[in-house]
Amino acid sequence: MATWDDILTPRDKEVFALSGFGKRAGFGQRPALLIIDVNYNFVGDKPEPILESVKRFRTSCGEEGWQGVYNIRELLIEARKKHLPTFYTTAEENRSNTVTIGGWHAKSSRTHEDMTDAWAKTNAIVAEIAPQTGDILVHKQKPSAFFGTPLMSMLTEVHADTLLVTGTTTSGCVRASVIDAFSYNLKVSVIEECVFDRGQASHKINLFDMAMKYADVIPLKEAVDYIRGLPNNLFAPAL
Repeated sequence: MATWDDILTPRDKEVFALSGFGKRAGFGQRPALLIIDVNYNFVGDKPEPILESVKRFRTSCGEEGWQGVYNIRELLIEARKKHLPTFYTTAEENRSNTVTIGGWHAKSSRTHEDMTDAWAKTNAIVAEIAPQTGDILVHKQKPSAFFGTPLMSMLTEVHADTLLVTGTTTSGCVRASVIDAFSYNLKVSVIEECVFDRGQASHKINLFDMAMKYADVIPLKEAVDYIRGLPNNLFAPAL
């Protein structure tokens, strides 16, 4: 049973079964790992129920976010053994006014909290999966990891043909990045246990929609097995 089965209507299931959507695209030969916005603003400073965490971190995904962190850490261990190019994203640090925040200020009554020094500090990637030497941190202002950033040019530089996508939120920055990666003709795999969202329904329906049209949604074990099966010398250790 897929994660999303319980929120699909009988009509949905019949339509997509007849349409042919949801075919597996598979992996390419040269994967890169993308970790989207796994900072303290999105998980809080400790595992706790989301209804508590959002009181202090308005964009927090609560305990589900921390479980995602631990799963990403497991994937990272394998990726680093093979020297996979690893890219992180987090928000642009300058959010001192509504111009630099852009459209975000219009969609939350708490956006003013993003204009503080405290917000800038909690914009850091969580320590449990912090970037290491050779990893690349991309700052972005909008949902997609590609919009207004050099990410695609860097993926081209390392000849990546596959993107393993993790992070948050499933319905927002993950989805936007997946669609852009698909639009660049990359093979995209979303690692199910490594993405998370503050909305339970949003998480499920966006996994479903990405799996039908833009990406393979795969279990962590499959991603780990794929990485372990890659040649040891696929990427230079410097990457």
